[in-house]
Amino acid sequence: METRSAKRKKLFLIAESEAAENSIDRITDLPDAVLHHILSLLSIKSIAQTSLLSRRWRSLWSSFPDLDFSTINPNPLSSKNLAKTSHSSSATGMDFIAQVLALHDKHSDIRILRFRAHLSFSRLNGLIRRAIRLNVQQLDVEFATDDYFNIPRSVLASESLRVFKLKSHCPGFHLPPSSVMRDGFRSLHTLSLSLVVLYNQPSLVDLFSDSSFPNLKKLNLDACFGLKHLSVGCRALEDFSLENCFELQGLNISGPKMERVRVSYCFDAYSEKSWVKINAPRLRILRWEYNSITDNCALENLSLLREVSIGFIILHEDINFEKIQSVSNLLSGLSHAHCLKFESKCFEILSINNYFAVYLQPFHNLKSLELHTSFNKNNVLGIACLFRSSPTLHTLILKINNDYNMERREWNRDLWDMSSSEEEQFWESQTQTLKSFLENLKVVEVHGFLECENEVSLAKFLLKHGKALQEMTLCTGNSGARDSLRRQKIRSQMMGFSWASSNAKISFR
Repeated sequence: METRSAKRKKLFLIAESEAAENSIDRITDLPDAVLHHILSLLSIKSIAQTSLLSRRWRSLWSSFPDLDFSTINPNPLSSKNLAKTSHSSSATGMDFIAQVLALHDKHSDIRILRFRAHLSFSRLNGLIRRAIRLNVQQLDVEFATDDYFNIPRSVLASESLRVFKLKSHCPGFHLPPSSVMRDGFRSLHTLSLSLVVLYNQPSLVDLFSDSSFPNLKKLNLDACFGLKHLSVGCRALEDFSLENCFELQGLNISGPKMERVRVSYCFDAYSEKSWVKINAPRLRILRWEYNSITDNCALENLSLLREVSIGFIILHEDINFEKIQSVSNLLSGLSHAHCLKFESKCFEILSINNYFAVYLQPFHNLKSLELHTSFNKNNVLGIACLFRSSPTLHTLILKINNDYNMERREWNRDLWDMSSSEEEQFWESQTQTLKSFLENLKVVEVHGFLECENEVSLAKFLLKHGKALQEMTLCTGNSGARDSLRRQKIRSQMMGFSWASSNAKISFR
């Protein structure tokens, strides 16, 4: 017969066995891919610390494919940190990166390597070479060195590399010779280069082609010093951006799959032979922002264009007939766009001698037009020109630059003599030429509305003749208490227009 003591001991052993079974480490038994995904949610240092748990976790760390060291020092390349940082003070972080790469399982490829650092030429070169030997797929490096850096040729020969991003802060880096570049990057999908020194090879007219980059889908070039001529014609390319290339004189962009193009702060403003040509039948988004005006421009086969933003840097002494014609050609090439945004400098060109009233092609597909303007007497002609060229416009968004507030208020001291104002007479004179525009316009938004004469004149004109107008929203700018009475008068006047053609709802914000 079993005693009570024996029964208690038996029950204790059973409970102990069940507890041991319940405490089994089931996480460790998960597949490597699952554990790697879980670890990717942690910082790189926290992932490294898991290697102390057991041999199993040490193996997971040595084979971890996504090495993002950018969290070690979030901002090591700021101007403040660069001034303070020496190679010795940054050695700890670099030693950690070098150690991780040295201990990485040679049978486990690296999917992502990302780091930002101020380091020596030789150390940067060594880290990149080591990553290439480990078959890295995405290499993202932001760096500063004390001397110009040369891209290792092993990068070009890599068959595993799919994404390559190289950004220098100082003093920049050199590309290998074009003859060498054309034989590499066969597998690359994305290329981003920033602060490239090209004084020894200012013409890249035959580099970005099918033969050199047969699989390239995304290309970003930024701050290419010395670059004068560039041609981009990769057949697989879908997204291209070019920024801060102030010496550029010639640009040719073509590609049957190109969908997005951004060019900003480019072209030599003092060149007499600058040109641009774009031929992209599938292009949907174009950002042409703060570029100097070229002498020649040709935009072809842009029938699928949806969104466009346009802005220029203007040197007034340099506006000649060729540059005006170039702007005309550029805008004519955008005639299929559905949404357009114009920066303020555009209207100064459009207003020169009312030139574009004759030559600007209509935007028959345009539904949304956004204008950033100071709205002064020097650009009213340009604004009217765009209205004439937008016969089917649905939504007009006017964003007024309030840096000109004081100037505009000085013009409009006699605000109440509205019936004989010069601005109102001008808009009334445009009624017939703007007939189609006024018959289709439905929504108007004015941001930075200060109840000045030119603004109120346009608002009155649209309310009076906009037969389809449904909504007008006036977002007022900042003004003092002394203006409150005048603002109330203007609002009451506008709300009480008995002669308005539209039944538009007017709201103030």
